[in-house]
Amino acid sequence: MGTCLSIQFSGDIGQSLDRIFRFRNLKKNLNDLDREMKYLTAIKDEVMNKVTREERLPHTQRRPTVREWLARVEEVDTRSTNLVSTSTAQLQNLYLCGLCSTNVRSSYNYMESVLLLLEEVTKLIDDGKFETVTELTPTPEVMERPTWHTVGQEEMLERAWTRLMDENVGIMGLHGMGGVGKTTLFKKIHNKFAGIAGEFDTVIWVVVSQGATITKVQEDIAQKLHLCGDEWTKQNQSDRAAEIYSGLKKKRFVLMLDDIWEKVDLEALGVPEPTRENGCKVAFTTRSREYGKSMGDHEPMQVKCLKKDQAWELFKGKIGDNTLRRVPVELARKVADKCHGLPLALSVIGGTMASKTTVQEWEDAIDTLTRSAREFSDMENDILPILKFSYDNLKHEHIKSCFVYCALFPEDYLIKKERLIEYWICEGFMGEYQDLRIAINKGYGVLGTLTCANLLMEVDTETVVMHDVVREMALWIASDLGKNKENFVVQARVGLRQVPRVKNWGAVRRMSLMGNEIEEMTCSSKCSELTTLLLQKNDLKNLSGEVIQYMRKLLVLDLSYNDSIKELPEQISELTSLQYLDLSHTPLEQLPVGFQELKKLTHLNLTSTYELCSISGISKLSSLRSLKLFGSNVEGDVNLVKELQLLEHLQVLTINVSTELGLEQISGDRRLVNCIYRLSTRNFQEKPFNLSLLVSMKNLRGFWLTSIRSDTKWEGSEIDSSDLLNPRRPCFTNLSEVYIVRCRRIKDLTWLLFAPKLIRLNIESSFEVEEVINKEKATKLTGLSPFEPFEKLEELYLDKLPRLESIYWSPLPFQLLKRIKIENCPKLRKLPLKATSVSRIEKLSISIHPREQQTELEWEDEDTKNRFLPLILKRLWV
Repeated sequence: MGTCLSIQFSGDIGQSLDRIFRFRNLKKNLNDLDREMKYLTAIKDEVMNKVTREERLPHTQRRPTVREWLARVEEVDTRSTNLVSTSTAQLQNLYLCGLCSTNVRSSYNYMESVLLLLEEVTKLIDDGKFETVTELTPTPEVMERPTWHTVGQEEMLERAWTRLMDENVGIMGLHGMGGVGKTTLFKKIHNKFAGIAGEFDTVIWVVVSQGATITKVQEDIAQKLHLCGDEWTKQNQSDRAAEIYSGLKKKRFVLMLDDIWEKVDLEALGVPEPTRENGCKVAFTTRSREYGKSMGDHEPMQVKCLKKDQAWELFKGKIGDNTLRRVPVELARKVADKCHGLPLALSVIGGTMASKTTVQEWEDAIDTLTRSAREFSDMENDILPILKFSYDNLKHEHIKSCFVYCALFPEDYLIKKERLIEYWICEGFMGEYQDLRIAINKGYGVLGTLTCANLLMEVDTETVVMHDVVREMALWIASDLGKNKENFVVQARVGLRQVPRVKNWGAVRRMSLMGNEIEEMTCSSKCSELTTLLLQKNDLKNLSGEVIQYMRKLLVLDLSYNDSIKELPEQISELTSLQYLDLSHTPLEQLPVGFQELKKLTHLNLTSTYELCSISGISKLSSLRSLKLFGSNVEGDVNLVKELQLLEHLQVLTINVSTELGLEQISGDRRLVNCIYRLSTRNFQEKPFNLSLLVSMKNLRGFWLTSIRSDTKWEGSEIDSSDLLNPRRPCFTNLSEVYIVRCRRIKDLTWLLFAPKLIRLNIESSFEVEEVINKEKATKLTGLSPFEPFEKLEELYLDKLPRLESIYWSPLPFQLLKRIKIENCPKLRKLPLKATSVSRIEKLSISIHPREQQTELEWEDEDTKNRFLPLILKRLWV
C-alpha cells in the first residue's frame, strides 16, 4: 500500500511557483532589514542627541517634521522587532517547503510584510537627513511674571492700567521712592496683558537697573524678538537698533522697562515711537520723577506709601496670626506705624517680628525704632542699602550733602524750603556767589532734584517732608554707614530736658536738638568741629557764653521759637565764622554788645521779635546779605533806612513800615527797593495808602496791609494804569502772598490782575469790599479783553466781608487750587467755578460758614453743582 500525497495550489500555478521563488529570498531580505534598521537606529540616535542639546536652550522645541519622523521610527522599530521574533518559524516553514495552502498563504503574507517594512526603513533613512532639528517656540503673548499677594495697590493698579490703555497715551511712567512697591505694581500691570490676548503682538519686559547700557537693553529686547545669534553678536549698536526697529515696526508692541536710573534713549535702542496710530505702548518705573518726564511722560504717576489701614493689613500678614494672638495688638500697631507705610520696611520689619512673641521684645523694638531705627535688626542689611541706591545716583556731591543735611529735622517735620536753603547756603553747599538770588535759585534746583528722586516729598510750594525711613538712611550715611555715629547728633523732638551726653564733642559736626524742652545749652568739652547747631523750639533761658566761645567753626545757629530768650551772651561775638543766625519768634529785647563783630554774618532773621525795638548798629555787619525784620517791633523809619543804606551787600529785606514817609524813603532808594521780599504796611495815619509805591518792588513776594484805624483808605483807585501796563516797568511779577486785614474803604482789589504768581490771598474784616476783581476796572486796566487772574492760586481765605458779592464775574480755571475758606460773607452767592475749573478735585477743600449759606449758593450749571457741592457738605461733617 502506498501513501497518497495531495498537493493543492490556490490560483494560477505560475503565480504559485513565483511565490516559492520569492520565499527562497526571505533570509536575504531579513538580513537586509536588520542591517538597515541598525543604520536607521544610528541616525535616530544622532538626531535625538542634537534635539536634546538644542531643546535645553530657552524658547526652543523640536520641529514638527522631526517629531513625526521620530514617531515613525519608533513605530517601525516595533514592527521590525515583531517580524524578527517570528523569523525562525517562517524560515523553518520555508525550509520544509510548506506547500500546504495555509502555510503558503502565511509565508507569503510574512514575506510581503518584510519587503514593505524594508522599503519604509529605506525611506526613513533618506528622510532623516535633517539640516535643522529644532525651532524657536511660539512664545505666548505674555509670559506672566510671578507676584505675591499685596495690599493697597488695587486702586493704583486700576488707575495706571486705565491710563496706559488710553489711546492717547503712548508712554507712561511710574515713579516713587525705593521700596514703595513700583516693581510689584508693574508686574501686575504686565500680567493684565494676558487677559487681553490678541490686543498686542508682543509684550516685552526688560529690567534696566542702574548702570545698564544701551547694548544690554538691546540684547534683552532682541531675545524676545528672536534676533540673537552669531550674526547679531557681530553687529554694532546702530545696526542692532535697525534690526530691532525692523522687528517692531510691523508689530503692535508693549515695551516695559523696569527700574530706569537715567533717561533711556528709545530711538537709540531702535524702538519705534509709540503713537495713537500704531497703538504701541512704552511703560517704565523709576525712582526719579525727572527721568519720567525726560522719557516723554510729562505727568508720571507717583506710587505712594500705603495708608495706615493698608499698612496694618500688610504688617499683619507678615507677622502672622500666631504671633498676633500672643502679643497686644496695640504694640504691633505701634511697630507697624514706625514703618510709615513703606512696603519694604513693613515686609522686612514684619518678617523680623514674626518670631517675637513676648511683650518685652515688642516694646524693645518700639524703643529702638523710636530712638534710632537704623539700629533695628535687618534695617542696615535689608532696607537702608536699597534706599541708598537713590542717594548714590545723585550726580553731584553738593546735592548729596544737601540731602543728608535734611536728616537734622525731626520725623514727619514740615521743612520750610526757604529756611532750609538758607542753611545750605551758609554751610557752603551752594558754592560762592556774590548774588544771593543765584544761590537761592540753585537751592530750589537742588530741592527739585531731591523731590524728583523721591528722597524728599513736596507738601506745597513752601514746604517739603522727608519720609522717616529715608531719614534713617540719611542719618546712616551721615554716620559713615554707622561707623562714626557722633558726626551727626540728632535728638530732635524727643522730649529732652537737657543736652544729651556725647562721648566725643570734638567729633560732632552737626547737632540738632530742636523741638525739646531744654532750658540750658551746655557741653562738657570743646565743640571745635561743630558747623550747625539747631536749638529752635526749646525752653532756653540761658545760652552759656562759655560753650559758645568754643564753637569757632560754627556757621549756622538757630535759636528761633524760644520763648524765654531775652538776651544773648556777649561771647556770641566770638563766633567769628557764623554766617546764619535765627532769633525769630523770641522775646529778644536788644542785640548784645559786640554783636557788630560778627563780620561774616550773612543771614540774620529777626522775624516776629516782638520785644525788639532797635537794631542800632546793624550797619556794622558788613557781610550781611539777608535781613528779616518782618513782624518784629522794629519799624522802617528814617533812622533805620539810613542804616540799611550802609549795608552794601544787602540783597534780601523783609520789613515793617507804618508811615508813608518811611515807605517813600525806601522807594526812593533803588537798591533797597530791589531788596524787599516781604513788606508789612500797618497803621498808616497820615493819609491813605498809595499802592503805586509798590510798583517798583520787583522782588516783592509777600504784602500785608493791616490797619486798626477806622478811617484808613485805600488809594488803589488812583493808580496810573500806564504804570501797570508799561512793559519796561512790570509790577508784582513775583508777588505770591497778599493779606488785607481790617482795612476800610477798600471796595475791590482789581490790581491783583497784575500778580500772576499769586498763591495765597487772605482778605479779612474789610467791611467795604464788594468785589475782589471789578469787571469795569479790569477792562480799563487791561484793555477790552481782561486776562484771567489766579492761575497759580492755591489758597483763598475770605472772612468778615459783609458786602462782598463777587470774587470774579465769570468762572475761572484754578488748576492749582487746594483750599477755599469763606466765613461770614453773607452776600456772596456764587463762586467763580465751572465743572472743569479744578482738574485735581481730590486735592481741593472748600469750607463755607455759616452752614446755612451753602444751601443758598448759586451754580453755573448742574454739572458744576454736582462736582463741588459734595466737597462742601463733606467738609461740614468733618
